[in-house]
Amino acid sequence: MSQERVITYIDGYNLYHGLLDAGLRSSRWLDLSHLGTSLLKSDQNLILTRYFTTRVKGRPEKARRQGAFIDALQARGAIEIDFGHFLSKQVKCRNCGSTWQKNEEKKTDVNIAVRLLDDAFDDRFDVAVVISGDSDLVPPIEAVRARFPEKRLLVAFPPKRHSSELRRVADAAFTISDRKIRASRLPPTVSASDGVTLTAPPGWLPAQSQ
Repeated sequence: MSQERVITYIDGYNLYHGLLDAGLRSSRWLDLSHLGTSLLKSDQNLILTRYFTTRVKGRPEKARRQGAFIDALQARGAIEIDFGHFLSKQVKCRNCGSTWQKNEEKKTDVNIAVRLLDDAFDDRFDVAVVISGDSDLVPPIEAVRARFPEKRLLVAFPPKRHSSELRRVADAAFTISDRKIRASRLPPTVSASDGVTLTAPPGWLPAQSQ
């Protein structure tokens, strides 16, 4: 009996902030392919992990930590990364009238939608697992289910993230447990193909694992 082909589509910032809100800061050094595999049934095979994020700008230390994580993911292989961008806009306080610049992540939901539809049309998966709680992903999930009724679309909510709209349109939906998150941490150091050793940023793993 052949195994079902599975691709995971991971909304990076939705997952990251879910980990923070759930008190899982020491699980940010996360093996995303291992996490995806932990969500599968025995007759399923993870063929690709798609990770969607935006590179940090203007905050060198935060950008360095993110860069180390992205490099570690790529060193482990079997992952493709799509980058969005930040859009800066001016925000004004209604009470005091002061203004400041706020950065908003853009294109992640569009990138996920494009990849999801492309992969469905190219028949690259039997099951798609979308790891996000962002209801902006309802339209592409509905479109794939309408055009490809033989394929299944599952939603895995990060900790502390949920969307009743996503649950409604998916074939199934569930929340990723804290236990699966903790069991999917990367090792403290990861070796890149060029021999560079990538180390988990302080606080991204439990202290005893550093």
